[in-house]
Amino acid sequence: MPRYAREKSNSSVYHVIIRGANRQEIFHDEEDRKQFVDTLLKYKIKRAMRMYAWCLMGNHVHLLMKEESESISLVMKRLGISYAKYYNWKYRTTGHLFQDRFKSENIEDNNYLLTVTRYIHQNPVKAGIVPCPAEWKWSSCCGYYGQFVYPPDLLDPHFLLNMFSPDLLIARIRFKEFNERKNNDQCLEDHDESRKRLSDDEARAEIRKCLGNLEIPHIKSLPREQRNTVLKKVKTITGLSQRQAARILGISPNLIFKA
Repeated sequence: MPRYAREKSNSSVYHVIIRGANRQEIFHDEEDRKQFVDTLLKYKIKRAMRMYAWCLMGNHVHLLMKEESESISLVMKRLGISYAKYYNWKYRTTGHLFQDRFKSENIEDNNYLLTVTRYIHQNPVKAGIVPCPAEWKWSSCCGYYGQFVYPPDLLDPHFLLNMFSPDLLIARIRFKEFNERKNNDQCLEDHDESRKRLSDDEARAEIRKCLGNLEIPHIKSLPREQRNTVLKKVKTITGLSQRQAARILGISPNLIFKA
């Protein structure tokens, strides 16, 4: 199937999602997440883009960004290559880490810009990881609340906050009320797999119990017989779907099905 050029946003603002190949986990600890946002900050500074919101999940990342001196396609390519090199070095793995092409949608008006920001911040809440957006440290949420967020220079919050009030304190209060409001927002996401009997964190913990001394990133590189023995154990975990297990382990669902 031919690839088509991305339609340019009139506002130069985009909601971007990058995923692990086969929906595999791309972050296994806080060091991984720190490496990713540090790399993102480096390319933000170099390419003079603006970052309105972001959130790191287990196997994907949401970015709300405005391109300036360089297209988002080039920025995302540089970011992906840089982080993949770190990941493969750290975990002694090879092959593709990310899906071949990132997803994006154009943001053409301020109302939808705010909706996407809320959607990104509420991702960990809707995934059952935390009860409220500010409790997930790997997003831009706390930066809008006037709290510490790492890295502090990554977020550009003032454009959105000014939509609520020119007074910064009032703007933060109003933004928080909007940001935590219950909603049915759906923005550029695959919703058919959003309901799981186990949350990803719960599933990951159960899988690690099955693996013993093995690390999650190493499973896809095991010899077939050894891998199948491990996968048979993983398939016995109550509340874990085969698709979810495949995504966390970074392998094809067919490998789990056939094990």
